[in-house]
Amino acid sequence: MSATVLVVDDEESIRTSLAGILEDEGYKTLFANDGVEALAIAGRELPDLVLLDIWMPRMDGLKTLQKLKELYPVLTVIMMSGHGTIETAVKSTKLGAYDFIEKPLSLEKVIVSVNNALGMTRLQEENASLRGLVQKDHGMIGASLPIMQLQDQIKLVAPTNASVLITGENGTGKELVARSIHFYSQRRDKSFVEINCAAIPEELIESELFGHERGAFTGAVAQKKGKFDLADGGTIFLDEIGDMSLKTQAKVLRILQERKFERVGGTRTVEVDVRIVAATNKVLDDEIRSGNFREDLFYRLNVVPFKVPPLRERKEDIPLLIEYFLELFSQREGRERKLMVPEAMALMRDYDWPGNVRELKNIIERLVIMAPGRTITVNQVPDYIAGGEVSRGGGASRLESVLEISSLREAREEFEKEFILQKLEEHNWNISKTAESIELERSNLHRKIKSYGIDMKK
Repeated sequence: MSATVLVVDDEESIRTSLAGILEDEGYKTLFANDGVEALAIAGRELPDLVLLDIWMPRMDGLKTLQKLKELYPVLTVIMMSGHGTIETAVKSTKLGAYDFIEKPLSLEKVIVSVNNALGMTRLQEENASLRGLVQKDHGMIGASLPIMQLQDQIKLVAPTNASVLITGENGTGKELVARSIHFYSQRRDKSFVEINCAAIPEELIESELFGHERGAFTGAVAQKKGKFDLADGGTIFLDEIGDMSLKTQAKVLRILQERKFERVGGTRTVEVDVRIVAATNKVLDDEIRSGNFREDLFYRLNVVPFKVPPLRERKEDIPLLIEYFLELFSQREGRERKLMVPEAMALMRDYDWPGNVRELKNIIERLVIMAPGRTITVNQVPDYIAGGEVSRGGGASRLESVLEISSLREAREEFEKEFILQKLEEHNWNISKTAESIELERSNLHRKIKSYGIDMKK
């Protein structure tokens, strides 16, 4: 569909010239002799762009621009004038004009300005549409009381600049909470920059966060901006902050206090305006007592604490999540929308989901791809969800194993070990595929396999 351009000028020769060149470019044209007529036509025809002269009878261009922007805030307007001054151009821009073109008009310049303006408008519309899709794709699904309370808390805190600490088990959706906080904040049009503190080697974490100067270390052949630079004006999400070294914690604390830092190997102070949202699956009180986490940083981050509930504490949301993921993956794979029979749905709801929403999402994706036909039956549900054993080699069930564990930390580690074992088996012991499926860096998965003493099957 061709864009429509409204030309507003009291000189007929200019209207005729602009009509000819615009129509040659494929645009539809409308005409008005003055501002009063322009407002009437704009209300009736809703043009995509207005070329507006400044000096006209009855209502001048600046007054017309002000009225148009009041009535149609997203309407793109380009001003034209043969008596333009810098003061007039500045005033036009402040009133919302996209561009200011001086007369006598260069028709080539007019076309360039019109094309650029309409291109910018399309980009803004696409970005708005994409933001809506992203928010829908990453939004929290559920109608349970814990999720409704969490959503209310997000909308209350998001418009502020307060630092946020999100806690919760792996796979509960801490990143989704962080993205929602950014989406509902006044920084939503700026960058959301994420960094996984556990996935970056200790010797590189400072460079990733703060950037480095040329020659700061071997391989630093040029200056590089860090994540805090990239997040200036927006939000930085420090995931797994409990795995950050004490040295790096000290630098993050300084940013929270002073909003400034130095790049690795540099002396120049860089100032930033960044909101910090952090997340961890660790109990930071325990880490503080162990000397692994700074108490002063904890209090700086924990201005507003968020606790994301595990899936087993909101089981009424499981059917909603299943339906959402069935729709999502059926569309993504270009397949007919699959249905899950009530008996299979009941098994899925009764399972405790140690991997939380991430585990559920992975299972549904597999069922959409692998289950024959349109209906997912009890037979397609994995045995360990339907009540079978989960440990490798026919060992004790998860419940029996947990009953023998005395501390919460040991229980978490046992769950994580079993989860990794399960995923390794699903992916034929391929570490790269397993790391991708559980959204973990390959090097970090290697470390966990080693720390848990998992015997890799060859």
